[in-house]
Amino acid sequence: MHNADPAPVWHDPVRVAKLPAHKPWRFALRPDHATCEAIARALDLLAVKKLTFSGEITAGKQGDWVLEGTLGATVAQPCVVTLAPVTTRIDETVTRHYTDEVPEFEPGSETEMPVDDTVEALGNTIDPGQVMVEALALALPPFPRASGAELSENTFTEPGQEPMSDADTRPFAGLKSLRDKLAGDDE
Repeated sequence: MHNADPAPVWHDPVRVAKLPAHKPWRFALRPDHATCEAIARALDLLAVKKLTFSGEITAGKQGDWVLEGTLGATVAQPCVVTLAPVTTRIDETVTRHYTDEVPEFEPGSETEMPVDDTVEALGNTIDPGQVMVEALALALPPFPRASGAELSENTFTEPGQEPMSDADTRPFAGLKSLRDKLAGDDE
């Protein structure tokens, strides 16, 4: 699980008032080694080997702004089976729409998440660095697995008892023993 660090590991805000209204404002972020290590710690990764985020922020309709970029990263995560390092290449297109008209949602209501997850509330700044780290966190494989790593089946039981297997815990596993018992009664 990701660390609950309230301070962003890459903070590079751009004041919305300074953005040009009639042409794109381009950015190209390439964190240094120390920053990649901080991002790896924040996201519980073994390493962030390469990380780039480039794109542009353009004026949208009625005072809205649109950030479009390309995220490229090479990361190492622990395998969920063996804990061996698993290297993953990530190439993602990232889009964020910044607007004053973000719908409000009530906690616990049927719809807690907006339909369009690219919509963000427009503030005084837009932070491509924060978007880069968020996009990386969302693009990570949730269950990285090393090549050839497989879960083995373990059985534990008291002496003298028949061990319970994973197959025995399946929803209809009890029906098999009932079928076998009924088949034995027919003989």
